[in-house]
Amino acid sequence: MTGNATMFKILTLNNISPAGLDHFPRDDYEVASEIQHPDAILLRSHDMHNMELPPTVMAIGRAGAGVNNIPVDRMSRAGVPVFNAPGANANAVKELVIAGMLLAARNICQAWAFARSLEGDDVRIHAAVESGKKQFTGFELPGRTLGVVGLGAVGVQVANGALAMGMNVIGFDPGITVQRAWEMSSQVRQAASIEELITHADFISFHVPLMDATRNVINSERLKLVRDNAVILNFSRQGVVDDAAMVAALDAGKVYAYVCDFPTSLLKDHPRVVTLPHLGASTQQAEENCAVMVVEQVRDFLENGNIRNSVNFPEIMMPRNAGHRLAISNANVPNMLGQISTCLGESGLNILDMLNKSRGEVAYTLVDVDSPVQTTCIDRLAAIDGVLNVRSVAGREAG
Repeated sequence: MTGNATMFKILTLNNISPAGLDHFPRDDYEVASEIQHPDAILLRSHDMHNMELPPTVMAIGRAGAGVNNIPVDRMSRAGVPVFNAPGANANAVKELVIAGMLLAARNICQAWAFARSLEGDDVRIHAAVESGKKQFTGFELPGRTLGVVGLGAVGVQVANGALAMGMNVIGFDPGITVQRAWEMSSQVRQAASIEELITHADFISFHVPLMDATRNVINSERLKLVRDNAVILNFSRQGVVDDAAMVAALDAGKVYAYVCDFPTSLLKDHPRVVTLPHLGASTQQAEENCAVMVVEQVRDFLENGNIRNSVNFPEIMMPRNAGHRLAISNANVPNMLGQISTCLGESGLNILDMLNKSRGEVAYTLVDVDSPVQTTCIDRLAAIDGVLNVRSVAGREAG
């Protein structure tokens, strides 16, 4: 991309909450579900893996947390940051996890099905209720131990919520951030491994992204280690739990119940499984929060080059000054800054401010210079071996 158009074009692949889309100023943005040459793409669950990316696209915004429906590696190679909205739906998922624990502990779904099946007049129904209710006797949550695998925005809220209900909580997340650690209650005991956690928990709840390291993280071997009559909850991603191994553990009486947000033909009719139709973030508030958060991030990137909450690019924010801004994505290899600086100097541009950060194999640089950047300079920068993307950032303050 060699410069900013007068109006940014945003392609939506799913219905995005108007509460978020309203944050795009109408005078500066055109937003539509069908649009030519988009500058950015917004989506929720649409699968982009087989989608040909228009060459004009500078950013992808996922109005939610998970990004397994987006080819993140391919976006990184193209120099395109993928934004998400971590934490925007955390309360919605937390509430559903707590509801899931109650559904399992009190056999609510089975009892509801029983009540709906009752026939006859009220006298017969009452008699059937009194004789049948004992089969749904459950247990209470206080004093039980919840194990939380993944202590991000959702996991921390689940842990704190369980403590407030009188449960003991043990957590595992080797990559917990400082921010999440501050948010988490000091009463949460940390496990050194998943194995330690699952051997000490009555309930186990997963809040991790789906990747090679987390696929089937609960499998037949680890299910042998769980406490007898444990309840397992998965409101993160399908594939984190090995469904076949879980059904075998349920049938053997090892696991008391499995509650998840991902129905399959194997799970949906099992008497000890509660499957919900991916309701984790399905509240009006969560959808609005996610949309607002990702729109503001995409705007700030398009208008100022700043990056917040990207899953593949470094966090980088540089205040605007009176200069003219360039945003450069490149491979994280030596001497890139030197080559960029040399090119700018040879083009007669004085650097007012520069910020460079890297993440894995990708690096990103914001440069403010004292004069407008000509197309010839941008072309020279783009021709540097390892540079993925260069654009002039015209500058409208996001707000």
